[in-house]
Amino acid sequence: MSIARRSGAFRWTPQHPDTFLPVVLACCALLVGVAAWAYYFNAGLVLSHYDAKAHLVVARRVIDNLTPGWQQVGAVWLPLPHLLLLFPVQIDLLYRTGLAGSLLSLTCLGVTAFAMASFVRRTTGSSPGAMAAVALLTLNPNLLYLFTTPMTEPLLFAVTSLLIWWLTGWLGGQTTRVPRLAGVLLIAAAWTRYEAWAVIAAAGLLSLAILLWQRAPSSDIARRALAYSVWPIGAALAFLVDSRITVGQWFVSDGFFVPDPTYAGKMGATLQAIAEGTVDLSGSVVVLVATAGAAATVIVGLRHRVRSGAWIGLALLGSLALPLTAFFDGHPFRIRYMTPLVAAAALWAGMAVGALPRRFQWMAAGGLVLAALAQAPPLSGTAPMVIEAQLDRPAGAAREVVSECLSSNYRGEKVLASMGALAHYMQELSWYGFALRDFVHEGNGIIWEVALETGPAPVTGWMLVEEVAEGGDVLAQRIRRDPAFAAGMTRVCASGGVALYRRDAR
Repeated sequence: MSIARRSGAFRWTPQHPDTFLPVVLACCALLVGVAAWAYYFNAGLVLSHYDAKAHLVVARRVIDNLTPGWQQVGAVWLPLPHLLLLFPVQIDLLYRTGLAGSLLSLTCLGVTAFAMASFVRRTTGSSPGAMAAVALLTLNPNLLYLFTTPMTEPLLFAVTSLLIWWLTGWLGGQTTRVPRLAGVLLIAAAWTRYEAWAVIAAAGLLSLAILLWQRAPSSDIARRALAYSVWPIGAALAFLVDSRITVGQWFVSDGFFVPDPTYAGKMGATLQAIAEGTVDLSGSVVVLVATAGAAATVIVGLRHRVRSGAWIGLALLGSLALPLTAFFDGHPFRIRYMTPLVAAAALWAGMAVGALPRRFQWMAAGGLVLAALAQAPPLSGTAPMVIEAQLDRPAGAAREVVSECLSSNYRGEKVLASMGALAHYMQELSWYGFALRDFVHEGNGIIWEVALETGPAPVTGWMLVEEVAEGGDVLAQRIRRDPAFAAGMTRVCASGGVALYRRDAR
């Protein structure tokens, strides 16, 4: 690499500025992703995770709704994944099969592969390192499975990998302003998943450290800090205002899980769970090499100021903040929360290969990928993420009894149901011909509030109640406190934790 000094700022010039290899690797990743989608779709696993179905519902309900409008985007999940799916999910085939979300996730696989390969090439100049990073990303069975589903993690991987790639070029350039396209990228990251908030903050702090270490002028640092921070702060404020308008709270942080005392208030146990989960998802070899790669990146940057720009790649460690705070606060353990660390490990492992002498890089890259494949083949029904995604599958099969009971007697009456608890089941019912506008739920505002006040009978002809998951939904809890709430309704069937009530004949 070469370095040039212009107007007191360092310009970092990569040895390999071409994009040919990253594009080829992105195309290869897409081919693997499409094959994996066919495999998991045939196995009925693309929509096995209840959140995969719920994300489709949140996107579709903006238009398919008794009270359609922008307020339906919601305020618990960040909005970008649902905005991107807004129109595709209105097509019944894409909605029912989940293909709308899968297409977005597969696109994100290609984008993530391109950005990671470009980052490794820019910071190390290593083609074997870039290929290793993309191979570890694409062939990891847990990540590969997510890239076939409508989950939101793939979009997180794409926007954060693009962010760190762009930052290495921006910090080495002359302009202190953030280009409009990069500003849109920062907003996209801030509106994707909460992990990105910590990644954005970590990237900003690391950028400051790099500029200070490279002895950039203080005025240059100040302008860059302001130009960088205004975009994500503006995006976060806009989301908070939307949350206040739509649900009456600036930020919804509780009420959607039953606290688990296993890790609550126990920092040591929380850290151990995160470490073990990351190893289970990545494999011990990849974690060890990735750790060495991260350490080497720091050491090389300290020894050679011009190479400290690679520190930006460590910003992905910010995704640790979500599982750390969630489990410590009592959120039930979810191995899915460690998948961003798995994607980061793939990048850092590629950088570890790039830090080796060139004569050893091809051998190291090949050995690393083979070792990862030996620990976990890419298409695996026993991968931890695939197993966790099927937690609701037995209940889903049992709910078909309720679906048949409802559909065989349905005559167009509205169905009262909590979308916060049964969004995934509403998506399942689309196969029986139900649209979201057939339901009365929390997003319907005054209609939902009237139903809670008067009971379902005066408002709707049916009521679906989740009686088991998370201790039961708001309707189940209301019935337990006040059995008269269900007056005028008869419980006609129940299975898979869901009970169906029908309004009595008048």
